[in-house]
Amino acid sequence: MTVLGVVFAPDLPPERLHAAATAADRAGVEELWLWEDCFRESGIACAAAVLGWTTNLRVGVGVLPIPLRNVAITAMESATLARLFPDRIIVGVGHGVQEWMGQVGVRPESPMTLFREYVSALRALLAGDRLTVAGRYVKLDDVGLDWPPPQPPPVVAGAVGPRTLQLSGELADGTILTAGTSPEALAAARRHIDAGRNASSTSDFRASPRAHRIIVNVHSAIGDALDVADEAIARLERERVRWGYDTIDDRCIVGDAHAFADAIARWVDAGADTVVLQPTPDDPDLAGFMRFVATQVRPLVP
Repeated sequence: MTVLGVVFAPDLPPERLHAAATAADRAGVEELWLWEDCFRESGIACAAAVLGWTTNLRVGVGVLPIPLRNVAITAMESATLARLFPDRIIVGVGHGVQEWMGQVGVRPESPMTLFREYVSALRALLAGDRLTVAGRYVKLDDVGLDWPPPQPPPVVAGAVGPRTLQLSGELADGTILTAGTSPEALAAARRHIDAGRNASSTSDFRASPRAHRIIVNVHSAIGDALDVADEAIARLERERVRWGYDTIDDRCIVGDAHAFADAIARWVDAGADTVVLQPTPDDPDLAGFMRFVATQVRPLVP
């Protein structure tokens, strides 16, 4: 079954998170995704708050910038959340925006080397392994978690370029594709991911992932009447300009529930397992968007 999620982006102040999360939980949204963009909001702090406020919602952090975080800290925080809230946390990691990493003095010379070392170590620590690692970036001396989770949370990776997509397929439990990924681009990305999965038998991690989930973010706006649709298209057009796309076609969803379901099907047909709907930062009714996804769109999506 296709999983539907919604993003709470850090364009919004953290004090709005409680209302959005509880509305999503009450409505029956399956997953709420959070970001750790510099220098806005902590992904782990926000995830902990949402998990404490809600009862059924799964929370995805997509993504934690790995140059900014020691892998032991990420493992400790992820394990704690996984034990406190079993089966409700998804941990996403990624390169981070290199300009931002440079601003805080942690930009790596080889992001790919760091990615490989980090994801391998993180999954191993969450699986309960004790590690001694002397990598280029990850250095651990007899490190293991005192409280590893009985069931490790999924570790998924944000990826854009072909090399990172392939490495995500090799090492991670899933790949997050950023908003602006068209169905055609998703299908191409999946080919790189699958190449990595085929190479996973040579991975440094002791047990390669058995399944790999493709998660795609899609800019979205409700437009179920002519005047509302015009306003929704205007908001998506502002997002297009902000993100630098040449068109909103095949990169955004606008319309009523049936239009959403038809559009979601295109990304699913291209290979997505999870479609995360990303409302515009100036959406006039974020709680209403949550209810719309859960009560109107969800029944139309197999």
